[in-house]
Amino acid sequence: MSESSSTPWPTSGSRLNDEENTSDLTEGLDLAFDGAEDILRAWRRGMRPDPDLTVSEWADKHRKLSSRASAEPGQYRTARTPYLRAIMDALSPNHPAQRISFMKAAQVGATEAGNNWIGFVIHHAPGPMLAVLPTVEMAKRTSRGRIDPLIEDSPALKERVQPARSRDAGNSMLSKEFPGGILVLTGANSATGLRSMPARYVFLDEVDAYPASSDEEGDPVTLAEARTTTFAHRRKVFMVSTPTIRGLSRIEREFEASDQRRYFVPCPHCDHMQWLQFERLRWDKGRPETAAYACEGCERPIAEHHKTDMLARGEWRATATSADPNAIGFHLSALYSPIGWKSWEQIARDWLAAQGSDEMLRAARNTLLGETWVESGDAPEWRRLADRREAYAAQIPMGGLFLTAGADVQKDRIEVDVWAWGRGLESWLVDHIVIPGGPDDPACWERLTALLGQTWQHENGVVMPLAKLAIDTGYETSAVYAWARAQGIAQVAPVKGLEGFNRATPVSGPTFVDATVNGRKLKRGARLWTVATATFKAETYRYLRLERPSDEDRALGVPNPAGTIHLPDWTDSEWLKQLVAEQLVTIRDRRGYGRQEWQKMRERNEALDTRVYARAAAWILGADRFDERMWRQLEKQAGVETAVPAQGAEPEKPTEPQAGRIASPRRRGWKISTPKYME
Repeated sequence: MSESSSTPWPTSGSRLNDEENTSDLTEGLDLAFDGAEDILRAWRRGMRPDPDLTVSEWADKHRKLSSRASAEPGQYRTARTPYLRAIMDALSPNHPAQRISFMKAAQVGATEAGNNWIGFVIHHAPGPMLAVLPTVEMAKRTSRGRIDPLIEDSPALKERVQPARSRDAGNSMLSKEFPGGILVLTGANSATGLRSMPARYVFLDEVDAYPASSDEEGDPVTLAEARTTTFAHRRKVFMVSTPTIRGLSRIEREFEASDQRRYFVPCPHCDHMQWLQFERLRWDKGRPETAAYACEGCERPIAEHHKTDMLARGEWRATATSADPNAIGFHLSALYSPIGWKSWEQIARDWLAAQGSDEMLRAARNTLLGETWVESGDAPEWRRLADRREAYAAQIPMGGLFLTAGADVQKDRIEVDVWAWGRGLESWLVDHIVIPGGPDDPACWERLTALLGQTWQHENGVVMPLAKLAIDTGYETSAVYAWARAQGIAQVAPVKGLEGFNRATPVSGPTFVDATVNGRKLKRGARLWTVATATFKAETYRYLRLERPSDEDRALGVPNPAGTIHLPDWTDSEWLKQLVAEQLVTIRDRRGYGRQEWQKMRERNEALDTRVYARAAAWILGADRFDERMWRQLEKQAGVETAVPAQGAEPEKPTEPQAGRIASPRRRGWKISTPKYME
């Protein structure tokens, strides 16, 4: 690369920047050989100090946005997202910060700020750089979708990174060489990639999606940061993420240890400086299109068209004192999204749409507000549950539409709880059964088998069998596998509980596992489901804390909240104490990173375990994915025209149609897989 192709370094007063003065340094040297000029140019370039140029200034001058990777292709303009200017400038070599964290909402331009930093390093401050994505596969997609367009569409970068197709170019999917440095992309799930080289610059993107440990070798953030040790005060670590769960979020921990900078903007009416908070976004009931921001100073509504001027006049202000003087942190919600991106009206609509669903509320809090979701693990008081017990009119109240059961295998017994489920996953405890004998007693398994054929009476007069029984395999695993295999897959689901909230789905599987029958090992002998017990325990406690409608509201037809749990009047204090026997606590490691886990507050917790297994059985049946047609079909069956048996008479098992059995043929295209009894 010729010297003339390099951008001049604006470091006034440096003799190394003046080629006329370098003659003093080379006086007496024999330079009459081939390549002497190339050596001198390389020497001058290596001796230059870092440029007096910021990342935002570089981006405004050199960065071109590709239509492949941006909704607004063309010249990059920091003025479009002025809140990113200070963040990018903190990444510049002349800024003293060494650790920069950015906790933010989704789609506010954070990744593009990181890409600008990559471009700046390649062009103006070369050195070894490591970019870490949650997985190696995501690193490959980022390379193809963002880094390649970044280089190809910015001429200043294209001339420094040779095309991948050229021989010995040093440009591969996960490695980009350039004069004076190299960019390596890797995944947080690859310990090999994280310890591959020393790095002056480290870009950690979406750190809350990183695994807890990288190939069982430790925290990926710690492994990546260890690469910067030899660069001392010249290092830069940029950590970016949308937050997840309180106590588990890496980016929240980094932000709270920093000076916690917020972007203060002026009110267009009174010039009061304030940082935007969701609680002050107001709209008329049922009319999100009227959303406006109420000024903290004058309380006057601020229309969204003022946002462009407000952002341009805004400034970052620290709201805390950093534990590390070299660490700074920034927080930003979607309320700051520029005009044309995420509007206040759309934020209001998304928030309203999330009401009634904890999963949607969690996503809204993370992606709209840029804040962590608090998993409340506080167990309700068992006496309060006792006060809310109900007298059912029949074994299964009117709202129950199908039955599932959870079975917990103990040394001397098997405990089973039967639950009825209705719309919105409203549930009723129907039966509590203790089968004595334990897994080494054949009679115990015979009674459990007989339970699969038992029926329970619905308030409308029909009877219901068990749709699905989920049985825990944690104790006497081989015996449980053998029994489950003998019953078939239609009505029985062996389950294995796993801790942790960061699961892609609360129930996964089934997977085939080996089973031992009469001393003989059977390959693929049982089909095992894996259950994220932490998720269902947290859900159960949330549902138990739901407030019921008042008598006045009930008279007006107000229904129970979705997920309401009903307990019959025959439940005793021991069972209630078992249901609330665990507490969610945060355990922190030596570095301060936390993980949440459930811990027992008393020895016996079978009622909570069987509830979780019964809930998992409902998930396996597809209750979380039933559409309106399915719920209507179940309601129709529960209300069949079957005469209510006379008082005291034993209910006869009715002929079809029967509650829980779909009599009409399934429509073409029906996607939900249902067990045999529901076909």
